[in-house]
Amino acid sequence: MIAQNLKNILNAIPSEVTLVAVSKTKPNSAIMEAYDAGQRVFGENKVQDMAAKAEALPKDIQWHMIGHLQSNKVKYIASFVSLIHGIDSLKLLKEVNKRAAQNDRVIDCLLQIYIAQEETKFGLDESEARAVISTAEELKNIRIVGLMGMATNTSDETQVRKEFSRLKELSIQLPTANCKLPTVSMGMSGDYLLAIQEGSTMVRVGSAIFGVRN
Repeated sequence: MIAQNLKNILNAIPSEVTLVAVSKTKPNSAIMEAYDAGQRVFGENKVQDMAAKAEALPKDIQWHMIGHLQSNKVKYIASFVSLIHGIDSLKLLKEVNKRAAQNDRVIDCLLQIYIAQEETKFGLDESEARAVISTAEELKNIRIVGLMGMATNTSDETQVRKEFSRLKELSIQLPTANCKLPTVSMGMSGDYLLAIQEGSTMVRVGSAIFGVRN
């Protein structure tokens, strides 16, 4: 089932869009089923789960941290994480830079932008994002490669489109000479096709691949 779901999604999205298979709460056996079907990019939202899975599973998997990341947990994933989606403060970015340096790595990061109408989502507004980008130029062990955002959890397609469109717009407005933002991570199981229409280059899909979470 997982292999077929993956195939269906990959057939539905353009080849230049990266599919992040959101494997949070899923057992290693389910991840291996997706892996055996060719998937290599997986997203987790809890540090301890991601570290345990990275230890146990094939080393060519690219692990994306997609959940809210606390500064004191960065050290547990700094040696292997491929992309951190949710950078929502300068403090967190500086910690990632520090831990990346200790591991002799440069870690790719996305700035999480607040685009939703809900109070529960983390993220930066436009002016905060500009400030982070300008300070980040001094940090040698991180690379800001794009933006991430989550639309409001609503059935109002017009609103969701507007929020996605805003994030895409910012990815064009915010880059500087030293900071390009080619990656726009937006869209999940319920709205990834909509997100792609609005310019997403990376979608985070869980239940449409693995089935509903327990």
